[in-house]
Amino acid sequence: MISNIHELQAFEAARTRTEKVDIKQNLRILDALYEEALMLGAFPPKNPLEGIEVKIRIAKAVNNVQRSD
Repeated sequence: MISNIHELQAFEAARTRTEKVDIKQNLRILDALYEEALMLGAFPPKNPLEGIEVKIRIAKAVNNVQRSD
């Protein structure tokens, strides 16, 4: 459990500022994940709209949550 959220947020902000983005590595990872999904038969879905009702309900719930900043 996180005991000090402000300390965690400061750590994440500092890391984001100092860490460089490696676009080529990120694209290699994306390609590898895509290939793995193809091999596992998880992509492309047989029916792209399967489960869309659940996703819509979740999106509505998430978008209606009030922030506690």
